[in-house]
Amino acid sequence: MNQEVIIGIDLGATNIRGGRVTGKTITGIHEKPIRSRGTVEEVLQDIFDIVDILKNEAVAGIGIGVPSVVDIEKGIVYDVQYIPSWKEVPLKDILEKRYGVPVFVNNDANCFALGEFYFGKGIGADQMIGLTIGTGIGAGIIINRHLYAGPNCGAGEFGMVDYLDHCYEYYASGQFFQNVYQTNGQEVFERARSGDRQAQQWYAEMGTHLGNAIKMILYAYDPPLIVFGGSVRHAYPYFQQTMWKQIHGFAFSKSLKQLRIELSELQNSGILGAAGLYYNAL
Repeated sequence: MNQEVIIGIDLGATNIRGGRVTGKTITGIHEKPIRSRGTVEEVLQDIFDIVDILKNEAVAGIGIGVPSVVDIEKGIVYDVQYIPSWKEVPLKDILEKRYGVPVFVNNDANCFALGEFYFGKGIGADQMIGLTIGTGIGAGIIINRHLYAGPNCGAGEFGMVDYLDHCYEYYASGQFFQNVYQTNGQEVFERARSGDRQAQQWYAEMGTHLGNAIKMILYAYDPPLIVFGGSVRHAYPYFQQTMWKQIHGFAFSKSLKQLRIELSELQNSGILGAAGLYYNAL
């Protein structure tokens, strides 16, 4: 990592956020709603509005994280979640022609992992998994200090692996409460915080499923570090015990002794992770 100025852009479901990243410092953070139901051109203009503010002569590159599958080499985004008009958008080419600097595009889970690797709990790690647990499960994989996204940006989709009668995401994320108990996850969290034993028991059940998901990840990648992001991490005290109980059933004791699971404390992780795409490309 050097002191070059990189613009990091986090394209979300309802808002776009961006900032200039220099070393480990963010300056000039800007945010605005996006017209998620708008045309391709309208959503692009929302991005331009943020980048136009941030771009100056010192900027060496732009990184942007999007909630979609990405052709990483060409920077084409496909079927962006919550933005129906974005079926196939050559975002890298559009931004490079407009701003005249290198542009790097990847999905938001991979950006989360890079944000932790360069700026958060993953500093100094050689291998790690960034696991976002919210209404679904997403992940980014760092191998030998480099992001591994797969040739089609599909690596790390652990939540889609078959599990029981559905998939891991169905049982091991915030979906669990709606899918199994027809209850809103935020409501369950508030009840658990207030001491509701039933809500806490539901988290314990989810923790068992999440522990099985982590065992699957351990068998596949043997990471020494997993960093949790996403809203469900805030409920960690309520599922920590049952999760670790399942993890301790992992067959290889040496891996368990080395395993650390950390909770992200990173502020502005989407912006930092998007800027991390530039450092990863170097």
